[in-house]
Amino acid sequence: MTRLRDRAFLVTGAASGIGLATARHLAQAGATRLVLADADAVALARIDLGCTLDLLPGDVRDETFWDEAAAALAGIDGAVVNAGVAGAGAIANLAFDEWRRILSVNLDGAFLTLRAVMRAMTGRGGAIVTVASAAGVKAEPGVAAYGASKAGLIQLTKVAAKEGAAAGIRVNAIAPAGVETPVWDAVPMFADRAAAIGRDAAFAELAAMATPLGRYAKAEEIAAQIAFLLSDDAATITGSVLLSDGGYTL
Repeated sequence: MTRLRDRAFLVTGAASGIGLATARHLAQAGATRLVLADADAVALARIDLGCTLDLLPGDVRDETFWDEAAAALAGIDGAVVNAGVAGAGAIANLAFDEWRRILSVNLDGAFLTLRAVMRAMTGRGGAIVTVASAAGVKAEPGVAAYGASKAGLIQLTKVAAKEGAAAGIRVNAIAPAGVETPVWDAVPMFADRAAAIGRDAAFAELAAMATPLGRYAKAEEIAAQIAFLLSDDAATITGSVLLSDGGYTL
């Protein structure tokens, strides 16, 4: 495990999935303080990781939220910009409200998070990882809003890396494809298949169709890769996009 002892980190979207797995990994790697942000205040309050926790329930799209979070962000060494929402729909049938819902969280929220974090790191440096998606690299039908938001996030990450370099701030993106997280349970196709053959078998079936490696990632695997990008082991890496997709984009 990449060691990140005696450091403080922000994780957004921290109440479940990749965010929660990353928070756990950072705590196990020796982080002394974690600032955890999520819209789900109830789930956030249940988290206990054995280190100092600053909990920030709220909406990452809200500029005021980040203004009020400034004190909690003081002294952070790294950040994981993970908060996001999914959605699907062909362009011709996609409601503008749905387009805006996805873009506002995945891109507006990411911008506000990055801005707040880079302000907090000015003068001391740090490392940031944004959680993008293979959908931001490879076009597929039905994911216009989600794919556009993640493509935008990838470019935002690269600009942030170039702007932050002089201040010692590294910024990288990780772009997973399929990951075994609870978000799949809300997808009717997956839920029906999981009910018929079991959750693990349903994941295996999907992955066999979608990835050359024939498997999806575990949230814990993505968390370990994020930790590497945050660590001094990645000290010369900035502006990069780590595709963690099992070969999906080949």
